[in-house]
Amino acid sequence: MADMLDRGTHDGAVRFGPLAESLGLLLRLSQLHSFHDFYTALERHHVRPGEISILMMIRENPGIRQGVLASALMIKRAHMAKMARRLEDAGLIERSVPPDDRRAMELRLTAQGELRAAEMTPDLEAHEARNFGGLTPEEAATLRTLLRKYLALDAPKED
Repeated sequence: MADMLDRGTHDGAVRFGPLAESLGLLLRLSQLHSFHDFYTALERHHVRPGEISILMMIRENPGIRQGVLASALMIKRAHMAKMARRLEDAGLIERSVPPDDRRAMELRLTAQGELRAAEMTPDLEAHEARNFGGLTPEEAATLRTLLRKYLALDAPKED
């Protein structure tokens, strides 16, 4: 990330001034940094961050309703429908209409989707470990806790 922050001036240093305290800017630069490593780490899988998020969420929540998943991942419903259709066309998920709500759509991984998620998991975990490279394990845990609190997400449940 240092190389990202050192661009644009004749001596290589950029002063961010009050922006150095901007949550939005810090989150955006962090996202870009993380995505750069994501695409490198998962390049062989030809997967996008949104797609792997959907697969992993369905894996953790079989039968989750498409609208609930869209809301949880803050994906617009129309975009979620397109992504789900692509994943279904690729044979990774199946969609079904639940009997109690004909307007809803439940999502499950297919056997192929389960296999694909399992194949990507080690590369995803290695990517996640690198995401916190400059932090101690305690600092990384604190950052995760604070971001979950900021987003009002429940802490992960222990298995």
